[in-house]
Amino acid sequence: MPPRLFGTDGIRGRYGHSPLDSHTIYAVGLALAAHVRRKRNPTVLVGMDTRASSPEIVRLLGGGLTHGGVTPRFAGVVPTPTVAHATRQGDYALGIVVSASHNPFQDNGIKVFGPFGYKLPEEIETSLEHRVRHILANGAAPEAVELEEHHQIALDYIQYLAQASPLPEAAMSLRFVVDCANGAASEIAPFALESMGVDVSYIACEPDGRNINEGCGALHMGGLAQEVVARGADFGAALDGDADRCLFVDETGNLLDGDNVLFAAALALKRRKQLHDNLVVATVMSNMGLDVELQQHGIRLLRTRVGDRHVIDEMLSSGAALGGEQSGHAVFGDHSTTGDGLLTLLIVLGILAEEGISCSDLRSRLRVFPQRLVNVQVREKRPFGELPEIRREIADRELQLAGRGRIVIRYSGTEPVVRVMVEAERHEQVVRHSTAIASLFEKYLGE
Repeated sequence: MPPRLFGTDGIRGRYGHSPLDSHTIYAVGLALAAHVRRKRNPTVLVGMDTRASSPEIVRLLGGGLTHGGVTPRFAGVVPTPTVAHATRQGDYALGIVVSASHNPFQDNGIKVFGPFGYKLPEEIETSLEHRVRHILANGAAPEAVELEEHHQIALDYIQYLAQASPLPEAAMSLRFVVDCANGAASEIAPFALESMGVDVSYIACEPDGRNINEGCGALHMGGLAQEVVARGADFGAALDGDADRCLFVDETGNLLDGDNVLFAAALALKRRKQLHDNLVVATVMSNMGLDVELQQHGIRLLRTRVGDRHVIDEMLSSGAALGGEQSGHAVFGDHSTTGDGLLTLLIVLGILAEEGISCSDLRSRLRVFPQRLVNVQVREKRPFGELPEIRREIADRELQLAGRGRIVIRYSGTEPVVRVMVEAERHEQVVRHSTAIASLFEKYLGE
């Protein structure tokens, strides 16, 4: 049985290799066109990040869409949430983003949003996958089409950001640094933020096609921390390659992760009576401290599997207005249908200004359990049920934690990696248990 085409975040792989070879990309365009062709004069919006391979993927998708009877409209280099927002607001049958998010430049991907701005349901992805394989079996020769760029889509998104999170006057006195990851926000972030009159400077904002996420962005915060301290800035914000997530450092260079953002935003929304049913959605990776602190403020935390798709599904099901991941995705349900790094930045900036507190004060509000995440490269993703030695070891160590900690094991949806997360009251427990479990994965599944 061939591997699945759609993973946890669309189609992703190494450009030039299946499933991102020219034949498959073109077939995806044809399959998407067939999916929406019943709609009268369907138009599909396409955006991309700054990877060297993105323009060619756009041309191949454009060829498939065009020859499939659909009109593609090209937004140029824009963040993922720009496409999601425009698809929701405009008369588009679908939105497509060419990006591999936080992955290195050699990788790329294709994300698809439905007409309401949400990622496609898994059953539709499965149907598209069957159609793609049928097209490939019939041997359609790929044809690329050059697409004209429409700048108005980015301008409309900038206007939406200003309306969704208007800044108080005090925000103009705060100085901050933004790391654009040499990615999709490298043009739009400076244009948007400077039009709002804030005091901002930038790093990693000069993409060359190969430097996206390279030692910068939300996965590499060290350079941003150094820059914030050196400049005497009030805080720093780091986007990832497609700008759907945002992490922060305070004025001393210490990290604020997605849990800090969720906690601060939850309290702010509750104060404004905008936190529907006092609910927040997070994943199993969020710290136990987030549960404890939210409970003390009368807020209930709902947990899901890892992935913003699962967070958003639970938000829609429960009616929650706020959800996100520790990794920096934050979804503000009254405004957006996916994680939005720039919107998150503006909301945190507004909270700091409105409350007149420092970013380190914001960070210290959330008391967290020590937590450690170890990534182990694996040669195959065997079901955990087929690894009895590892299961016994995990069960034994969970007994040792006696309900005062957690062990979460999962495979990455986009990389050949198993993630071992341990949380406990004491740091030495976290190190001891995570090291032992990671060593077993290296022994049985390591490369």
